[in-house]
Amino acid sequence: MCKCILEMPRKKEALTLSVPPETKEQLEAIALRLGIFWGKSPSVSGLLVAIAQHKLEVGEPFTLNSTQVAALQQAIRLLLDSKYAAQAQAVSNLLIERGNLEAPLRQSLLQQVSKPTVASRIQAEAQIDKQQPFLVLYRNPKGEDLAYTARYAEISFEEKRFYLEIWCEETEDIKNPDYPELIHNRCLRFDRIQAIVPTDGQWRQQGLDYLKVYLHFYRGMVTAYEARLRDISNEVIGDVRQVVRRVSNPFWLIREVFRYGKDCVIVSPHNVRDRFQQELIDLCRQYNL
Repeated sequence: MCKCILEMPRKKEALTLSVPPETKEQLEAIALRLGIFWGKSPSVSGLLVAIAQHKLEVGEPFTLNSTQVAALQQAIRLLLDSKYAAQAQAVSNLLIERGNLEAPLRQSLLQQVSKPTVASRIQAEAQIDKQQPFLVLYRNPKGEDLAYTARYAEISFEEKRFYLEIWCEETEDIKNPDYPELIHNRCLRFDRIQAIVPTDGQWRQQGLDYLKVYLHFYRGMVTAYEARLRDISNEVIGDVRQVVRRVSNPFWLIREVFRYGKDCVIVSPHNVRDRFQQELIDLCRQYNL
């Protein structure tokens, strides 16, 4: 056994602690890691004082269930998309240091915070505030590098993520457009933006291109429907809520209408209604209906 004499300078008292030699070495290693020294040597007594004064926490790291981890990961994504990089880093560090996580999840968190999402959003907002056209270098899901000349841009929020919506000059990347009226619109993920560079030209005052979509809501959705910023009109006639909305990207509208089920119908225009109908047909075929 090894006896350590721990001096308590303020009280001028001595405390004798008997521990095995390997325990003394472990305590010194902890003190060394935490930067607690007496002279040039790691101080076990200083380590114990720090614990007693609640300057250090002891015990097992807290553990998180899968639901809690998913919630905190979503919080990190939202903080990054909202340009709160420092807060996202703090939450990520908390999880990495104290969350008792598996190695793949630790690596995923480290990669998530290091992505250029924050810089891309800050750069885009700066150009939007100045109404300054800009070039966007973008890598699509297929791994193709594309370049867009944005004459107008705004930031939208869809399904728990922020996106950069732009009106651009380039149309060659869309070979067979489902909506020719919207061929200049693009909806870009910030984490796929490679660079944003200011360019010359005029800012497009008309904004994005839009389709005027007519929706009818029935039954419970007559009262449960929450108005959207792009709603042009919203009124209840009889037992139907009739909504007219400006839609820049029908992809998101179709996903929204699917959630409403039989309580919502796309009335017009026909190309959006037909696209939703085709989605329903494809879904029924998948289930042999």
